[in-house]
Amino acid sequence: MPSEVPQNAMAVIAPFRGLTYDFDGGQDFSSLVAPPYDVIPDHQQAELYEANPYNVIRLILGKKKTGDSDWDNQYTRASDFFKRWEAQSTLIRAATPSLYLTSMTYDPGNGDPECTRWGIIALSRIEDEGSTVILPHERTFSAHKDDRLKLMRASSAQFSQIFALYEDAESRVMEVCRKALDDDPQVSFSLQDGTLHRMWVLQAPSVLKKVTEAFAQKVLFIADGHHRYETARNYRNIMRARHGKKPLNRSYEFTMMYLSNLSDKGLTILPSHRVIKRAPNFNIQPFLKTMDQWFEIRSIPFVQPDPSFNAAEFRKAISEAGQSHSTIGFYCDGADNGYLFSLKKGMRKHMGKDLHPALQKLDVLVLSRFILQRALGFRKQDLDDEEIFQYRSSLKSTISLVKSGDFQMAFFLNPTKIGQVREIAGLSLVMPRKSTYFYPKVLSGLVFNRIDPYEIVQIP
Repeated sequence: MPSEVPQNAMAVIAPFRGLTYDFDGGQDFSSLVAPPYDVIPDHQQAELYEANPYNVIRLILGKKKTGDSDWDNQYTRASDFFKRWEAQSTLIRAATPSLYLTSMTYDPGNGDPECTRWGIIALSRIEDEGSTVILPHERTFSAHKDDRLKLMRASSAQFSQIFALYEDAESRVMEVCRKALDDDPQVSFSLQDGTLHRMWVLQAPSVLKKVTEAFAQKVLFIADGHHRYETARNYRNIMRARHGKKPLNRSYEFTMMYLSNLSDKGLTILPSHRVIKRAPNFNIQPFLKTMDQWFEIRSIPFVQPDPSFNAAEFRKAISEAGQSHSTIGFYCDGADNGYLFSLKKGMRKHMGKDLHPALQKLDVLVLSRFILQRALGFRKQDLDDEEIFQYRSSLKSTISLVKSGDFQMAFFLNPTKIGQVREIAGLSLVMPRKSTYFYPKVLSGLVFNRIDPYEIVQIP
């Protein structure tokens, strides 16, 4: 992915008057925040509702009710909560434009030591489709965008940040930010998963100017939040039709982003394993015979019924084999062992002439083309059916889902490499959904952005 862009194409980053929970109100921030809406299962939604009456879950993933109507539904209720919380000073808007510097300290879960990822929450000017400035890398789906657009139209606000990455090998942007830090952050809390979260509010005009200028010749690519970014563009277009395109810096021309450095040592990509409810007419022996056309097959004995005992060895075997070949792990209900499928030499050319060579390198497309579509007989449209396919980042819990009988089988992937993401985005190509799992997810609830069509965003 190029780090320099044409002179007439540049990322426009701006500070903004964010709304935050009252820093001085004695709030337990750990009870107020939530993961992104699209990774929250039903049971966690209920837990977050119970955690605190002001938890952000009421904004990003409101409960549906019997009798919901056009004028009373999860989106209108989110808008009511947001307005009420601001009116009663549960949420307080910054008096001056600000940048919000965050850090997440966490265990990457792959045997490496604890690490910290830094990010800046700012506004970014929305680019048109096909832009060379802000690059997506995954497919999106209309249903998800329709849902987020209903929420944005009801609330005139952005409740969650889009996670984007930028190149800064010398960490100049973060150096400017860190020099401006106070000793104590405005927010500091830990979650039950052991992650430590901190946030500082930067308001010094000289710092804001240096940071925004540093992004002027950078390309951004979307790591997480593709649906929210396209929704922000759709909302912008609606507002343009209503209020006009000028001046260029109206608030609806921008969306809230969490910006992290591609060179940040705390940037982790986890695998996105596939679990399958049911494959039609599946039988293990004919399946393995079919797989032998394309893959070297190795059996990995599961010597104990406890998934935790087998998971570490299985993960290690998949990782080691994946150093030299595209390797997929496999386990099915009732089996006494797992399998490694390592792609044979020369097989990529059989993946299909419609695939760019960069896409042929991706393990997720090796899985899709050879195994899911050809060996198991799934159609392309089936691969996006969440009633059939689900996704997990933990190998141990994925094995457990199959052992319990909840799912028939699972396929295990090595993480997509950051260099592959950079290459795909730079070529304006897209990966299948759930090709990457950036970890940890960016929390919702640290900062909100209210969109006033008559407000002008000031660029330092």
